[in-house]
Amino acid sequence: MAAKKSGKRTSKRKKTAAAQKQIFSERVVGLILGVVSLFGIFHLGYLGVLIANAFRLLIGDAYLIGIGLLLLFSIYLLIYGKEPQIKPRYWGGILLIILGISLGLEAIFFNKLDLHNDFIGVTWQYLANDIVGASLGTAVGGGMIGALLYTGTNFLLAQLGSYLISLLLIGAGLCMVFGISLQQVAQFFGKIGLVCWNGIKLIAGKLKNAAGTAKDSLQDAAEKRKAAAIEKTDDQPEEKEEPADPTDLKEEVEPLVAPEDKELPKPVSERDATDVWNHETEKPEESTIKPTLHPSSSIENYQLPPVSLLQDVAPTDQSQERKEIKHNQEVLRQTLKSFGVDAELKNTILGPSVTKYELHPAIGVKVSKIVNLTDDLALALAAKDIRIEAPIPGKSLIGIEVPNKKVATISFKDVISAEHKRPHQLLEVPLGRDVSGKLITLDITKTPHLLIAGATGSGKSVAINGIITSLLMNCTPDEVKLMLVDPKKVELGVYNGIPHLISPVVTESKKAAISLNKLVAEMERRYETFANVGVRNIDGYNRLIKNQQASMDTGEKPMPYIVGIVDELADLMMVSSNEVEGAIIRIAQMGRAAGIHMIIATQRPSVDVITGLIKANVPSRMAFAVSSGTDSRTILDQNGAEKLLGRGDMLFKLVGKKPIRVQGAFISDEDVEKVVSFVKEQGTADYDDNLAVSDEEVQATQDGNDSDSDPLFEQVIDFIQREQKVSISLLQRRFKIGYNRAARIVDDLTEKGMVGPQEGSKPRKVYLPKKEE
Repeated sequence: MAAKKSGKRTSKRKKTAAAQKQIFSERVVGLILGVVSLFGIFHLGYLGVLIANAFRLLIGDAYLIGIGLLLLFSIYLLIYGKEPQIKPRYWGGILLIILGISLGLEAIFFNKLDLHNDFIGVTWQYLANDIVGASLGTAVGGGMIGALLYTGTNFLLAQLGSYLISLLLIGAGLCMVFGISLQQVAQFFGKIGLVCWNGIKLIAGKLKNAAGTAKDSLQDAAEKRKAAAIEKTDDQPEEKEEPADPTDLKEEVEPLVAPEDKELPKPVSERDATDVWNHETEKPEESTIKPTLHPSSSIENYQLPPVSLLQDVAPTDQSQERKEIKHNQEVLRQTLKSFGVDAELKNTILGPSVTKYELHPAIGVKVSKIVNLTDDLALALAAKDIRIEAPIPGKSLIGIEVPNKKVATISFKDVISAEHKRPHQLLEVPLGRDVSGKLITLDITKTPHLLIAGATGSGKSVAINGIITSLLMNCTPDEVKLMLVDPKKVELGVYNGIPHLISPVVTESKKAAISLNKLVAEMERRYETFANVGVRNIDGYNRLIKNQQASMDTGEKPMPYIVGIVDELADLMMVSSNEVEGAIIRIAQMGRAAGIHMIIATQRPSVDVITGLIKANVPSRMAFAVSSGTDSRTILDQNGAEKLLGRGDMLFKLVGKKPIRVQGAFISDEDVEKVVSFVKEQGTADYDDNLAVSDEEVQATQDGNDSDSDPLFEQVIDFIQREQKVSISLLQRRFKIGYNRAARIVDDLTEKGMVGPQEGSKPRKVYLPKKEE
């Protein structure tokens, strides 16, 4: 018996020891998991960042939820020494909630980026950059799980459907966790619907009662007035005439009743502005409000070209670039360290044409010290050229932009689709995407004028075609009119005949100067119209006309915006620099309020083409690749454009802001022709006679420039005969004329043999006989 009892005690001791050992093991595991969780939550060192990134790889920006659940699990193990017994519905509910949150974060993430394809690749790119760079600075949406879910839901149900699926998953998960059945959910929403329906019925009943009370009051007042009128009639002495016909009595009494459907006239102080405007005594003459340029005939049922006309561009494989990032990061660290520069690499962004490495210099490190290492860093990275942005606007970081081995093509269809999916202005056109993939747009009304420069093959003409095509896809001919100047004769000729043109595409430099001056005249006529009707700009005028149309049929139409596009300014400046420069400056100074905007392009951004006055009045710039730093300073007032890569790589500078690097969207000639054909099928061009230039006008201008027809020519001859001396400056002072006019007169006098040629510093000889006073 004693032996049996001893055996039982031994087995109990063994079981107790095994249980204690199991509890100890569970608590050790709980301690390890707790430490891992705390490291991940507070991002302690490289290990903490790595743990956080591991959770971000799965569930993205919801990683704190996952780490928090792991921390709770570890605390339970530490306290109880065993795994928690959780019902399957709790596990299922938590899983659904996490999936719903990941899907929602992914949808929000790509909505901000304005991207609509390659969700898995883009998410992996951002995650890989953070993992390689040991950072947590970039938003990654819902991680790879969210990317997988969003790829399916966005394809099947679009973005709105993805949001709904996310909410349904979260709601279903909460119901599973709290044990709420579908019947209870249906009853809950049924009660809410019933309360709303009862509230609507109650409000409708009160409104009906109020209307009935008002109607009864009006009827009582009408009865009282009828009774008063009848009593007054009875008090009069009876006459021996036949009683009036009942219809006549009705006609006499009815005006005394206040009809329900007629309103009392408003006092003058409460009348609308349109009421005062429409008053016959205050309405100005019709000619004073009639603008010069209006579409003579609107195209009924005009349809904007659909995005489906454009062709898709296959996404560029940048997997090789991602492999280069880690190597370049290490090269940057070692190179900066070798030159004694203490800086921390904070973030890396893979863009379409360049990869930006963001550095945070230590305290005491001068920014200029890093900028001066441009050539050394380019040598170390084996790069064609690099650009340093110091500092990055809005960040205490320095950006080093290294060209990619392969430039990714930005599809015009992609950017125009992204623009259409968000609120945008009438004259807002997409340009491309920046280094981070954000959509960059240009609002022409806020620019308000744009100067474009770039060498041959840099992407300048493609950008102009993209701007024009965007206007055609966003605006009707009644909203926007175009004036196109193309001295090269081959770039913009495809747009001839579209209903948006106010004149045929101008291809002769002499006609271009006249067209620009006619645009100045149109601007002045618009300002006269604004002054006559008492408005300040085109928006105020168009609002006034719309109010007029709402109150009465005036026959007037809102003014369209006018966008003038000059494809090659250098050629125009060679032919007639004074006239062209003067017209451009006047439009740039005063055109915005009149709804007239200029886009000027040139491939030779020298100071004799882009003069100081033009630069001062056209503050927004778009610089493509140029040949030298001098050209870059001419267009941007700083270096940088000479380091661009071409093929749409640009620096875009809005007024008052720093330049941003943009990869321009590519649009093919086939896409342009499809859009133009679609527009032409709906209507033909209706050119404005006041703005179109004829050959007779060009000839008349040339004849007017001859000195023989100059009204001062005879006076100049008379002056020379009296003074027996002549020079250009003398004629300028004596007759108060410009240099060009005086020079033409002197040249003509020389050709006719009246004065001699210029001989160095000697005065010209006068061959005309002296005329006595």
